Amino acid sequence: MRVTKAQAERNRAHIVATAARLFRERGYDGVGVAELMAAAGFTHGGFYKHFRSKADLMTEASATGLSQTAARTEGLNPAEFVKNYVSREHRDRRDDGCTIAALSGDAARQPANLRTEFAAGIENLLTALQSQSATPGDADQRAARTTVIDMLAHSIGAIVLSRACPDGSPLADEILDVCRKEILAPLAHGNSDQPEARGPGA
Repeated sequence: MRVTKAQAERNRAHIVATAARLFRERGYDGVGVAELMAAAGFTHGGFYKHFRSKADLMTEASATGLSQTAARTEGLNPAEFVKNYVSREHRDRRDDGCTIAALSGDAARQPANLRTEFAAGIENLLTALQSQSATPGDADQRAARTTVIDMLAHSIGAIVLSRACPDGSPLADEILDVCRKEILAPLAHGNSDQPEARGPGA
């Protein structure tokens, strides 16, 4: 039965979404094409109707995951972001969490085109966060960007370190608790009425 162009596009999008989830959960080398296609509900042979190589899919899936992270951040101020991000729920849901925290270590060893996607995704996330904290004026915007970069790097590091510990480890929870408190402290500016976290990994 002939597949329509619209159906082919939906199939491709489904493969990309499945790959984004599996790559976050297992890393780029932790899942092969055959297993990935089976998880998406397709045969191994169908892969090459959509992609030239696994590397191409890795790049596209990463771009999708990074876009999802930025979209989840829209409307959150930095303190809200930290409460969502530096959380046990985010830590425990690699497959549905932040692509940057899940795959930055892997991405550093990949070709330049994939790292370019990561750089763009990180920049988009910084922009989304800065838009909620910056005030008019070049100096204020530079200061806000510095704060946001520092906050994001510490938040990602907290998740990475916590995930490196055994499941249920007291240290894993301690890392999150300490880092969340320390990251939030300079963001508070005397405001103790920030809302609670609303969901998993920003």
